[in-house]
Amino acid sequence: MDLEKPNPITALEAVPEPVHTKNNGIAESGETYLETILLIRERTQSGLVRAVDIANELGFSKPSVSRALGQLKEKKLIVIEQSGAIIFTPEGLAYAKRVFQRHRVLTYFLRYVLEVPAIQAERDACRMEHVISDMTLEHIIDYLKGHNMLPEDLTYEC
Repeated sequence: MDLEKPNPITALEAVPEPVHTKNNGIAESGETYLETILLIRERTQSGLVRAVDIANELGFSKPSVSRALGQLKEKKLIVIEQSGAIIFTPEGLAYAKRVFQRHRVLTYFLRYVLEVPAIQAERDACRMEHVISDMTLEHIIDYLKGHNMLPEDLTYEC
């Protein structure tokens, strides 16, 4: 592999702006809510997710959760039924699954390739999943595949 030595860059060039929303207008917090809804849904027998469940899971106030859910609803990623049940739209479910898979791939890479302790790998993956480019993630996946280290359940399509 031919690695070019990068030119030194300034801090401003490395981090020119705060983390911005993605092309589809979903910020890190929105992705966190989608991922949380998915995890609660899969963890409960009924699959029922309500705003109070999300508030409890994330430690946020119910009004904060309600505002965030309203934004996801406006973006047509979720539907909130009369009963209060939160249901993914097909687009919302696909998006939530992509976020969760990014999280899983990054956690796996940090733990088993870089040997970062489990708790720290989870924490770092939670942040990285929102800002990593598809290109970089593809390179991580290619690395894992090339070293026969990618478990089948970690397949990911960017």
